[in-house]
Amino acid sequence: MSFISNRYTRLVGIEHPIVQEGLGPYRTPKIAAAVSSAGGLGTVSMPGMPVDLEEGARTFLEHIEECASLTDRRFAVNIPVGVDHNGEVLPFTDVYIRTVLAAREKDAALASQLTVMTTSAGFPGPYIPLIKDAGMIHQHKVGSTRQAVKSAEAGVDVVIAAGFEMGGHAPSKMVHTFVLVPSVTEAVDIPVLLTGGARDGRGLAAALSMGADGVAMGTRFIASHENTDWHPAYIQALLDAQEGDDVAFDGVYGPCRGLRNAASEELLRHGSSDRDGGLSEVELMRWKIESMQRSQTDGDVENGLVLAGQVSSAIRDLIRISEFVPAMAEEAAGVIRRLAGTLDSVVA
Repeated sequence: MSFISNRYTRLVGIEHPIVQEGLGPYRTPKIAAAVSSAGGLGTVSMPGMPVDLEEGARTFLEHIEECASLTDRRFAVNIPVGVDHNGEVLPFTDVYIRTVLAAREKDAALASQLTVMTTSAGFPGPYIPLIKDAGMIHQHKVGSTRQAVKSAEAGVDVVIAAGFEMGGHAPSKMVHTFVLVPSVTEAVDIPVLLTGGARDGRGLAAALSMGADGVAMGTRFIASHENTDWHPAYIQALLDAQEGDDVAFDGVYGPCRGLRNAASEELLRHGSSDRDGGLSEVELMRWKIESMQRSQTDGDVENGLVLAGQVSSAIRDLIRISEFVPAMAEEAAGVIRRLAGTLDSVVA
């Protein structure tokens, strides 16, 4: 077995530079535990944006505790930074972040496992000192080089460079990974992860060649044997997807990528302003999140939003995460060795 050790794996304390993306707004503790147990970094996602945020916080904590009970390895949480039209942070972000920090402070054993917080969507400026003071590693997802530089200067430990081909909430700048990642790695001196388009060791090798320190994947891990919480119809929709079956539509925090169906086509035709029916900004966000949850929980893959990356068109089978993660790292190492061997033969 080949291990790819770099500044990211050493910082986070994992064997392989492979991260499971945030996959909200539903249950991910089993997936997260499986990825962490396999030597990568699993991520527990936030469970949506319910009307009763205290109830949401309790659900989030239950998911975190379930993950901790399923693995003895380190894992992360993902919390989007939602903002309103005035740029003010929405209450659910504050509640979820403080729930995580309070749980770690209360439980030393949990704190030893839950060591990484990933933020996404809006800029996490007000929370960077809180996360750092709590002793957590802070990863922030960005969609542009400017955002990466701003985040690094503000004190985050890792930036996740999100290409527009990624599933779920995609960057508004709409820059794809092969353009974005090299620009980000040139601009910052902290570890960088690529997200968007990776599905195997070849993608990891490509990310490393662009100066990144690892990859984060979502769609690939959804289609796994360990993912017994999500409705089989959702997983089958990913396996059935062909090239061109994905589309970017107006999501909760900006562009969102998923599969073409009645729900996404409706958003494309009418947009938020016509679909809201007089809903407030927060109510409309909640409607979209609940639509995403319906496809995950009930299997309504036609009338619910099915979040998926472009890479879904290249995924045809279910994986066993316990085998896949180390095999992916081995494949990446093999690609690098073969390329090095080719270079040597040319020089000779």
